[in-house]
Amino acid sequence: MSAVESTCPYCGVGCGVSVDVSDDATQVSVKGDKTHPANAGRLCVKGSALADTLGLQSRLLKPRVDGLQASWDHALSAVSKRLSDTVARYGSESVAFYVSGQLLTEDYYVANKLLKGFIGTANIDTNSRLCMSTAVAAHKRVLGSDTVPGCYEDLELADLLIITGSNMAWTHPVVYQRIVAAKQARPHMKIVVIDPRKTATSELADLHLQLAPGSDIWLFDGLLAWLLDSTAIDARYLNDHTENYSELVKQCRQRDNDISSIAQRCQVDEDELRTFYQWFVRTARTVTVFSQGINQSAHGVDQASLILYCHLVTGRVGKPGASPFSITGQPNAMGGREVGGLANQLAAHMDIDNPAHHALVSEFWQTQKLATTPGLKAVDMFRAVADGKIRFIWIMATNPVVSMPEAELVRNALAGCDHVVVSDCIADTDTTRMADILLPAAAWGEKSGTVTNSERCISRQRGFLPLPGSSRPDWWIISQVAKHLGFEHAFDYQCAADIFREHAALSTYKNGGTRDFDIGALMQLDNAQYDALPPVQWPLTPASTVSSGLAGKARMFADGRFYTPSGRARFLSVAPGSLPQTTDAEFPLWLNTGRIRDQWHTMTRTGLSGKLQKHISEPFVELHPMDLQLRGLHAGDLALISSRHGQCVMRVRDQAGQSPGSVFMPIHWNDTVASNARVDKLVSAICDPISGQPAFKQTPVTVSRLSVKWQAVLVSSRRLTLPSASYWSTRNLDGLYFTTLAGEKNIDAGLLKKLWAEVATSWAEIEDSHQDSLRLIGRNNAGLQIWFALQTTTVPEVDEDWLSASWQQENISMRDLVLGCDAGNQSEAKGTLVCTCMQVYEKTIQQAIASGCTDTAKIGRKTRAGTNCGSCIPELNRLLVSTAAAPAVQCDTSSKIEESLC
Repeated sequence: MSAVESTCPYCGVGCGVSVDVSDDATQVSVKGDKTHPANAGRLCVKGSALADTLGLQSRLLKPRVDGLQASWDHALSAVSKRLSDTVARYGSESVAFYVSGQLLTEDYYVANKLLKGFIGTANIDTNSRLCMSTAVAAHKRVLGSDTVPGCYEDLELADLLIITGSNMAWTHPVVYQRIVAAKQARPHMKIVVIDPRKTATSELADLHLQLAPGSDIWLFDGLLAWLLDSTAIDARYLNDHTENYSELVKQCRQRDNDISSIAQRCQVDEDELRTFYQWFVRTARTVTVFSQGINQSAHGVDQASLILYCHLVTGRVGKPGASPFSITGQPNAMGGREVGGLANQLAAHMDIDNPAHHALVSEFWQTQKLATTPGLKAVDMFRAVADGKIRFIWIMATNPVVSMPEAELVRNALAGCDHVVVSDCIADTDTTRMADILLPAAAWGEKSGTVTNSERCISRQRGFLPLPGSSRPDWWIISQVAKHLGFEHAFDYQCAADIFREHAALSTYKNGGTRDFDIGALMQLDNAQYDALPPVQWPLTPASTVSSGLAGKARMFADGRFYTPSGRARFLSVAPGSLPQTTDAEFPLWLNTGRIRDQWHTMTRTGLSGKLQKHISEPFVELHPMDLQLRGLHAGDLALISSRHGQCVMRVRDQAGQSPGSVFMPIHWNDTVASNARVDKLVSAICDPISGQPAFKQTPVTVSRLSVKWQAVLVSSRRLTLPSASYWSTRNLDGLYFTTLAGEKNIDAGLLKKLWAEVATSWAEIEDSHQDSLRLIGRNNAGLQIWFALQTTTVPEVDEDWLSASWQQENISMRDLVLGCDAGNQSEAKGTLVCTCMQVYEKTIQQAIASGCTDTAKIGRKTRAGTNCGSCIPELNRLLVSTAAAPAVQCDTSSKIEESLC
C-alpha cells in the first residue's frame, strides 16, 4: 500500500487529499491531507466519496471518429485535417476551443498556446466564463490585475464577515466549517449573509438580509453612499493609493441612496439594513466573500466593483482579516486564468490588446501568428456556431449542452456544426452525444499537473492509477494535434513538468514586478522537485529559491501598490439600474439556479457514487408555501416549469426559506439521467456587458402542476427501455438502477412484460382490483432483474437499502419483494438521508433527539451524523428545533395488496 498526496477535483477551495493505493491499484481510499493549508485534513462529503467515482463503468476508453472506434493515429489525423481544412477554407476565426476549469494548468497552457499562438485566433473560452469572469473583470478594472487580495485565514480573522451570493455551507463546505470554528472560538465575530434564500449558510448568520433577486447592486451602492458620510473613510489611504475618488463621490451623490429607498428597492427591513451598514462602518477587520450570486448577473461587474470600492474607501484591502474575497467555483478556474484561458486574455495575466504584452508573448513563444484581438466569449461563441461562423469547435472536459444558458440553442448549434471534437473521460454526456470525434482523456487519479485555488495556492494533482484503455492526458492530446499541424518545435513536451517550467518562465519573462502573476522561482524545478512541489501561494518571484524553501505571499496590496498604469486603485463609474428582464403575468416568478450539497456540475463524476445519490434523489423545484398554494401545488407533485426559452419537469419541494415570488432549481440533472431537467434550457443568455458572464440568477418563469395518471419506481440490474412517461429520473445505487417514473397514459403489466422480455424470462405480479397499484417482479437464470411498483396517487415507497441488500438473496420471499420491505422486521420508514458521510437517516436523528441529545455534538456522539465534513449540521439544527419527531411511515401494506398476497 502506498500513499499519494493530491488535490480534490471539485470546488475552488482546493483541498488536499491523501490517497492510499494498493500495490495492484485495485483498492483506493481517500482522506483529507492534514498538511495541506486549505483544509488541514478535512474533506466535504463529495471529497470523501472520491474513491467511489474511480470505476471504469462510464469511461470513454477509445477514440471514436464518426461513430466508429479508431486508433489514436487515425483520430489525431482526423482532428488536425478537419481543423486545418477549416482554417484554409474559412480562416482562423472559424475555429474555436471551449475548455474548462476541470483541466489542469498544464493542459490549459498548451490549449491556449496552440489556438492563440499558432493557429492565430483567440476563440478559446472556458466554462469559468460562467462563474468567475465577472470577478476577473472587476479586479482588473479596479485593482489593475486579476488578483484576489486575501486568503482563507482572513475569513477566520475578520470581526465582520459578509457572505453574499454564496451558499458556502453547501458549495464550499470546508471553508465554511473553518468559519464555523472561528465563530465558535470568537462569538463576538459578526456574520452577515446576503441571499434571497434562507440556506444552510444563513443559519450561521447574526443577520440575514433576504433581499429581492437582483437587487444586490442597490444594496452595495447604498453601503458605499453610507460609508462616504461616515467616520470609516480612510482619507490618507484614498489620497495615497487611489484615483478618481472625487468623481466617485459626485456620481454617488447624484443617486437616490436614502436608506428608506434602498430598503424598499431591496425589499429588506430598514432597521436590519441600517444595522448592516453600521456594522461595516464600525468594524475595521471586515471581509466580504462574494461568489455566484454577485457574479452571475447582468450588472455583475458593477456589483463586484462596488464591493471593492467599499473596501478601498475604508482602506480594508490586503490586511489580516480585512479584504474583499472572491471565492472560486471550480478547482482550477484561477489556474486557467493564469495561462490565458479566457478569450480576452493572454497567458501569464497579460492582455491580448496590449501591444507590449503581445510582443513579449510572441517573442517568448517564437511565433508570428499570435492573435491580436479578443476572441468570442462563451455565449457569443456558441451563437457563432449556430450562425455558421464557427465551423470547427473542440470542447474539452466540460458539458455545455447542459451548463450553458439557452442550452437548447447550444445543442442545436452543435448538431449543425461541420466538425465537433470532444475530449472527455466520460463516454455518454449530453455533449459527447453531439461529437463527430471523441477523444478519451485521462481522469482525476490518472493525470498529473497543477491547479490553483481561490487563495492563489498552487497545488499538485498527482496520478496514482494507470491510464486505462487508450486514454491520455489532455496536454498530450493537444500537443499531438499541434505536431500533426506542423508545430513540433513548440510542442515537444515529454511530461507535464516541461509545460509547467515553460509556464513559470513566461510568467517572469521581462516582468520586473510589472505584473502580479510571477512564479519565476519555479521555472528551474527539475522533474523530481516538480513531483514533490508542496502547496504554495503565488507570487513566487525568482528571488525566492527552492533550496531555501518556498514562501509565497498570503496577501496582496497591503502596501497600497496596484497594477494599474498609475499604481493606484481606480474608481470607475457604475450604473445601478433595473434588471434587463422583468416578471409579468405570463412569467410571474424569478428563477434562481445553483448547486446542491452532494452533487457537482452535471453529475458525470458525483453521479457515480451511490451514497451521494441518496441525499436528494430527483431534480426539483423549490417554492415558498404561499406560491404553492396560489398554484394548487403540493410538495411531491410534478410541475412544469416554463420560460421564454424552454420547459422542464421537476418534483416540487416546499421551502419556507424561499422568497415568495421566486423559485430555486439545481443545475446538475441532464438528459442522461432525467427526462427533462436541464435547467439551463430555461435561462436567458443575457450577460454582463463587460465580463460576458450570463445572468443565471434572474430568469422569469411560470410553474404549473403536471397532471399524471400514475407514478412508479423501477429497480433494475441494467438500464432499461422505459415505457411512455411524462417524467423519469434515474440513478445508480450500488450497481442497481433506481428510476422514478410518471405518466399520463395508462400502462399495464402486459405492456411492461413485452417491453422487457429480453431481460426477464419469468414474472410475478400483483395488481389490485381497482387498478390503483401494480407490483411486478422479473427474473431470469441469473436471478432477480426487475422490481417495479406503480400507484395512481403517489410515488410508491421503497426501502432502497433493504432492496439493494436483498437483490442477490436466492431465498427471498415473493411477498417481501412485492412489498419492498422485510416482512420479518417491519421497520419504520427511515425518512430522508441527512448525513451522507455516515449514512445517517432522519428517523435515527429524531430518535437521538427524543432520547436526550440536545445539540449537534451530542447527536454526533450518538449517531456519528455531522462528525465528518459537517455540511449536514444545519439540517441537524433544523431537526433539533422541530416540535416533535415526524410520524412513523410504514411500508406500503395496503389491505388490497395484503388480500391479493393472501
